[in-house]
Amino acid sequence: MNRVSGAVVTAAQMREAEGRAIAAGASADILMERAGAAIAGAVWRFGGGRETLIVCGPGNNGGDGYVTARLLAARGVAVRVAALRPPRAPAALAASKLWTGPVESLSEAAPAPVLVDALFGTGLLRPLEFEAADALGRLNAHAQFTLAVDMPSGVGTDDGRDLGAGTVDYTVALGALKPAHVLQPSARLCGRIAVADIGVAIAVPTAVLDWPVLSAPGPDSHKYRRGMVAIVKGAMPGAAMLAAKAAMRLAGYVVLAGGGTGGPDALVQRDWIDVASDAHVGALLIGPGLGRGADAKDAFEKALGSIHPLVLDADALRLLSAESLAQLGEREMPTILTPHAGEFAHLFGNLTGSKIDRARDAAAQTRTTIIFKGADTVIATPDGRVSISPDASGWLASAGTGDVLAGMVAGLLSGGMAPFDAAKAAVWLHGEAARRAGPALIADDLAHHLPAAIASCQ
Repeated sequence: MNRVSGAVVTAAQMREAEGRAIAAGASADILMERAGAAIAGAVWRFGGGRETLIVCGPGNNGGDGYVTARLLAARGVAVRVAALRPPRAPAALAASKLWTGPVESLSEAAPAPVLVDALFGTGLLRPLEFEAADALGRLNAHAQFTLAVDMPSGVGTDDGRDLGAGTVDYTVALGALKPAHVLQPSARLCGRIAVADIGVAIAVPTAVLDWPVLSAPGPDSHKYRRGMVAIVKGAMPGAAMLAAKAAMRLAGYVVLAGGGTGGPDALVQRDWIDVASDAHVGALLIGPGLGRGADAKDAFEKALGSIHPLVLDADALRLLSAESLAQLGEREMPTILTPHAGEFAHLFGNLTGSKIDRARDAAAQTRTTIIFKGADTVIATPDGRVSISPDASGWLASAGTGDVLAGMVAGLLSGGMAPFDAAKAAVWLHGEAARRAGPALIADDLAHHLPAAIASCQ
């Protein structure tokens, strides 16, 4: 698991940050030297001194490659440079003139054990041209170690699209992470990622999900202070039970609303009417296994009108109409929505932009906290803050794992945690429990591994 962390900036935000650094006294040449030094350091560390081919594009990404070549050669590494076209950016042109070795044609360059991809970095908007894609694919296939400068050539910087990129072993992100490093499918192409400090200041409301800090219950804690969760049982009670088992690991008191028996002895089962008006409820979860029949719709309407903080998942998201979606922001208590891609499209239609943009827009429209699930999960708030979890285990693509996440969100929310913090902590714990569960996990395994995941955060 590639536990990369830090701020995430778009191409435009990165250009603005570099502009501020230059206005403060740095120069484009200085920033390029810093970038090249960081890349050369990574190649020196991981390349093992083997022959290195650096492929350079015409922009500043290529300029970083020329600096890297010069610095590696000064360390005694056998370095070759191949170019797609001559440099056109002023700083890249200046860097190329300091490289005293030959420059080969990219299409004719022979492979080397170590390949540094400095063709195209931040700002690529269209698919790679055939000459570049063909040569890069050929050279990559014969390399023993591949490193990308800022990002693999052929990924969309701001939306994570695959525009013809290959997979690399290591990526040096310059200055800050970009959406391409954390959104799929491009994130999986980046290999291991390291962020190089090139001396630019980054202050944006978007960051990679970080390790949460959770406090153990203190001497004055009791079950209600730790939080009471009510989970509405529906047509498929097993889904609500999965959510309840997860919530029980994080809250002091969990009620399965809808009557019945079975499940852990510590799980309380009560009628829905009794729970709906209970002032002790710190979070109400509805949706897992709810169904979409008349009884489900009735329970859903009661939940929307309740006085409790609310988590809407699964079938509850499908029951949201355009009218009720617009009314969510009028609730006095916080609301968290947990859609996967299909549910998100049902709720919000064809929002444009990256997954980050769409999650942020949805949160602003509904004035709710959005957990836009997937292999890359994006958490967004109405005030524009965003946190991204880029590396969910593929084994989580299994029935019921979303119900477990919803129960975890409700458990954390019930104890008074702010909605954004509860969502972030739940997503992180969900991923960590999956990591601990290992291959071939099923949803039931996650609650079993949750205590160890929680313990790692204290």
